[in-house]
Amino acid sequence: MQPDRKPATPNFSSGPCTKRPGWKPSVLANASLGRSHRSAEGKERLLSAVEGTREVLQVPDDYRIAIVPASDTGAVEMALWSLLGARGVDVLAWESFGAGWANDIVKQLKWDDTRLLEADYGLLPDLGSVDFDRDVVFCWNGTTSGVRVPNGDWISDDRAGLTICDATSAAFAMELPWEKLDVVTFSWQKVLGGEAAHGMLILGPRAVTRLESHTPPWPLPKIFRLTKGGKLSEGPFKGETINTPSMLCVEDYLDTLAWARTVGGLSGLIDRVNGNAAVIEEWVARTAWVGYVAQDEANRSTTSVCLSIVDDWFTSLSADDGRSVAKQLEAMLAAKGAAYDIGGHRDAPTGLRIWCGATVEQSDLEALMPWLDWAYGEVKATYSPAA
Repeated sequence: MQPDRKPATPNFSSGPCTKRPGWKPSVLANASLGRSHRSAEGKERLLSAVEGTREVLQVPDDYRIAIVPASDTGAVEMALWSLLGARGVDVLAWESFGAGWANDIVKQLKWDDTRLLEADYGLLPDLGSVDFDRDVVFCWNGTTSGVRVPNGDWISDDRAGLTICDATSAAFAMELPWEKLDVVTFSWQKVLGGEAAHGMLILGPRAVTRLESHTPPWPLPKIFRLTKGGKLSEGPFKGETINTPSMLCVEDYLDTLAWARTVGGLSGLIDRVNGNAAVIEEWVARTAWVGYVAQDEANRSTTSVCLSIVDDWFTSLSADDGRSVAKQLEAMLAAKGAAYDIGGHRDAPTGLRIWCGATVEQSDLEALMPWLDWAYGEVKATYSPAA
């Protein structure tokens, strides 16, 4: 039967992600609207965002933090264009974003000494084959595959190259071993449910040394330039953004950082994420028609949880019919107000993707599980494959 209890907040999108519990527009009342971001007040708010990131995310004191344009994508591109070109590059790809960074390095930067280490959705590349005499570019968590690296043990402590980590669906949700990471990027819109269009670029000491000792062999757009006269431009790392940020979004990010402190900071955020992921894990364990895309439990994402439909009836369908079933399932749940935006990524295997980040309430996920069973049963009973 159709469940009678719905999630109080049925927003399970993997980006932009749901706002933090209790959020309302009035939390933005103190935003510095109509003021220059270069005014004393504007700089204070931006610097607060940088310092709050360091505090909550537990970034080491000798790592620099900057607010940059164009979300996590902008932060990654800034790192690639500014830092690569000094030595060969290993790029890890097991889902669409890692593959995108590889494409940019090979086809846009045209860096010939690039080695692609890839794996199918659900798997990781062979981490033991990574050469740390080279620069290494990778995602900590595969947002579109639900597969993450298990830890940082595979990263060499005495590496010669830089590690450049896209951590956008991992930051504030998973332990990041800073001593292993020279560059880390993320966006506000993921684990803390902030607004989009702004990215964070975090540089360790080795990355700063590279910036000050290396000139990339390609033209560098103004928006990517982090040095002046061979020295790091300190302004962006003190809240003096390269371009004009949205002070409304800045205020929203400050609100999410304040909320993060109330739930116990980083450890509290990680606990919330793990509790959310455990709800789905328990449901999958007792549900015959669904499974994880991630084949190894140790590599299973706790934020962007990607599920495949493994029921014999579904797997007997054509690829087009399978996609149609998944779309009908997603549409039925949305029409009932039980879940929004839980379809798998367009590049991923057909299935579902449910965001379990820290701003999601465990009670909402508990309410969602019966709806998934009901909706799948309804679609299966009524679906007629195309002739």
